Amino acid sequence: MRNLELLVANWKSNKTIDETETWLHDFSEGLNKASIGLEDRRIIVAPPFTSLEHARYCAGNLKLAIEFAAQDISPFIEGAYTGAVNGKQIKEFANYVIIGHSERRREFGETDEMLEKKVAMALHFGLTPIFCIQNENTPVPQGIKIVAYEPPSAIGTGNPDTPENANNVAIKVKDRYDITHVLYGGSVTGQNVASFMQMPSIDGVLVGGASLDPLKFLEIIKNA
Repeated sequence: MRNLELLVANWKSNKTIDETETWLHDFSEGLNKASIGLEDRRIIVAPPFTSLEHARYCAGNLKLAIEFAAQDISPFIEGAYTGAVNGKQIKEFANYVIIGHSERRREFGETDEMLEKKVAMALHFGLTPIFCIQNENTPVPQGIKIVAYEPPSAIGTGNPDTPENANNVAIKVKDRYDITHVLYGGSVTGQNVASFMQMPSIDGVLVGGASLDPLKFLEIIKNA
């Protein structure tokens, strides 16, 4: 039996509160018009921290069947860690957290040791990590059930990996670790999403740039 599909929108460092509200209203309207069934799918949206609370509030008012993720988490518990957002705070608004994205590894110098601490904090506060890997050799911490394979060469380049190679990576990761879901991330569009979702070991997608437009993200959901 195929796993529940996970379709994750990672907005990265984009959108104000007003833009977040507009996105959710447009997404809700488009979802209703298109009559897209979500019975076998879970839609997860990862806004920036500044919009996370309002996004959840708006989604509740719109009765949207979506869940939320944070884009990062502090490796520390609450306390004197200026600028950090800890798991206890995130849990008020989200059920998931993206950890180990290639941009954070590259731009913020996050190490495997740091990512293990973040995973531990997420699990401690009952958050489900979506752990990003660059290839089948990327270490995956204990307790991870959802992995997102995102080859750096495909992030924001318009040059996705091949579905066949992504599927091979997913097979290797599932064989090595106790993983339930492997998502593909990297230049996902409404035109190529079906080719990835047809692969037997790929259970969803992590969408970056295309998720900033609610209609493009709806197209991805429809075609997945």
